[in-house]
Amino acid sequence: MNNNLFLRELRSNSITLLIWTLVITALTVLTMSFYGVFLENNQKILAMFSILPEGTLQFKGITDVNNLFSVLGFYSANNVIYMLVLGSIYSIVLAAGILLREEYGKTAEFLLAWPLTRGEIFLSKAAVVLLNVLVINIVTALAGYITLEIVKREPFSVDAFLVMSVYTLMLNLFFAALGLFMSTLVKRARPITTLSIGLVLILYFIFTISNITDSLSKFGYVSPYKFARLDILDPHYRIEFISVLYFIGLSILLTILSFRLYKRKDIYL
Repeated sequence: MNNNLFLRELRSNSITLLIWTLVITALTVLTMSFYGVFLENNQKILAMFSILPEGTLQFKGITDVNNLFSVLGFYSANNVIYMLVLGSIYSIVLAAGILLREEYGKTAEFLLAWPLTRGEIFLSKAAVVLLNVLVINIVTALAGYITLEIVKREPFSVDAFLVMSVYTLMLNLFFAALGLFMSTLVKRARPITTLSIGLVLILYFIFTISNITDSLSKFGYVSPYKFARLDILDPHYRIEFISVLYFIGLSILLTILSFRLYKRKDIYL
């Protein structure tokens, strides 16, 4: 890894990181600020949900409407989507663009003129992706925890909150690794932002549809979201070995493949 390139990439991506972190944090704080109002109107809320189709609730990952009256259940149902979807979009877009940017930005020749190997370039940029994904997850999780402490009406399980945060981090790291891999497969010098965002949304849609339709429940395992457990109020809620193996194993595999492909890839100057 090259420190100069690492710092250069860190600076060039700092504004984007700041904006995404602020947006997700603001959405979390704004949503949780309605928790008190939600509790005060619980009868009206229950009456409203009673007329909605069951699939409407399941589409949002809600199996029992009463879970929403728990501060942790309310947080999970309303805010996890911010980091599960928006966080994944940020991760894959950052990773997919950090290698390709030199090509479609016409700065690849300048970079390759440095006394750097392809391996040093890849590792420096991958390290920036890893650090940025860690930062956005830590900051938003901390903001979520502080907000939970402020609006809670009763104690909540900090362990369950941490487990959910770890699932979210592993999911984001997986999409970051997938973004790196996708960028090494691109033959023409062009951004793949739209493709990256579309892939995240399609995989999330597959996950939600599998939750609604029993006949498609197994099909949901095509999506990585299926391995990020969201039943945070389950007394046995914990980090499962199969999920760790899935996320960490695939992330490492995709990163290794990306490294090998990038070293052999034709770079457009």
